[in-house]
Amino acid sequence: MADYYNILGVDKNVSDSELKKAFRKMAHKYHPDKDGGDEAKFKEVNEAYQVLSDKNKRAQYDQFGSAGPGGQGFGGFGNAGGFDFSNFGGQGGGFEFNFGGNEDVFSEMFGRGGRRAGAKGRDMQVSLSISFLEMIEGAKKTISIRKSVTCSHCDGSGGEPKSGEKTCTGCDGSGRVRKVMQTILGNIAQEAVCDTCKGKGKQYEKSCTTCGGDGHDVKNVEEEVEIPAGISSGQTVAFSGKGMAGEHGMQPGDLLVQIDVRGDDRFEREGNNIVSNAHINFAHAALGTKIDIETVEGSVKMKIPAGTQSGEIFRIKGKGVPKLQSFGRGDHLVTIKVDIPTKLSRTQKKMIQELEKNL
Repeated sequence: MADYYNILGVDKNVSDSELKKAFRKMAHKYHPDKDGGDEAKFKEVNEAYQVLSDKNKRAQYDQFGSAGPGGQGFGGFGNAGGFDFSNFGGQGGGFEFNFGGNEDVFSEMFGRGGRRAGAKGRDMQVSLSISFLEMIEGAKKTISIRKSVTCSHCDGSGGEPKSGEKTCTGCDGSGRVRKVMQTILGNIAQEAVCDTCKGKGKQYEKSCTTCGGDGHDVKNVEEEVEIPAGISSGQTVAFSGKGMAGEHGMQPGDLLVQIDVRGDDRFEREGNNIVSNAHINFAHAALGTKIDIETVEGSVKMKIPAGTQSGEIFRIKGKGVPKLQSFGRGDHLVTIKVDIPTKLSRTQKKMIQELEKNL
């Protein structure tokens, strides 16, 4: 028995808006018009949504399961879920299929007016290593990548410049073709964007001599990216339009840059704070002193009060990591390490013994 909730990745208490969102995501993933689509999975996802998006069907499903009342399945609910059974049982046992009330879901995912949403360029992901100080200050970096770019000869159209257009032979100019899918309910006829002309209804008489009609070339490209200050190792920055070229002049995909922040021997990061250690001797801890502390903005003087204990932490405000996508920055925390001498001269021992008597 099919578990419609599991198919859509939701629980039984899912709201209508969450259900629609889950369906949109799954249908977009498996739609047979997409590269890597899965027609069987798409039909399964659509069947699950047709049932769960209809209150009456959902109530029946929750009570009886996917078999429906009396084991009849969910084919007997008329057109409520978007099925037209006027041709059911006719020649070939097929029937027409529409999205009944769900056209907005599919038009959002796959485009209106003959444009194919899948024609947008694919996203790319690369890794970029930056130094600790570049993480603090932010950085502009140049990345060399090999990717598809819009063909400069045809400007992405796929047609040879000055080449005329003719009616598409794949769809006779309509921009759409009809596809028939076999399901457990019979044959489902569905309209889809024409693969030949990508929904335009026209095709060029002569393909571009540079790209062969693809509308793009593959080249080594240098992209300049700006890394924001305060980013953490493992985070990803998205750069719109810097990914793979889209089909026939459509919008390029995005470039996703995953950041690796290299370590620094002087500093460590804890959230928005920077931590480091400072060593002082026994006398300075007892009597107090001032020492130089190296920060990401240079050296600063820090006062060590008399009687400081090993392990005490002092705060230098505003010398930490900038807050990502916000204002201000963290602090620099300095942990004091009091160095105890391991070898003493006789004179030093006598001085410490005298000191001990007076404590």
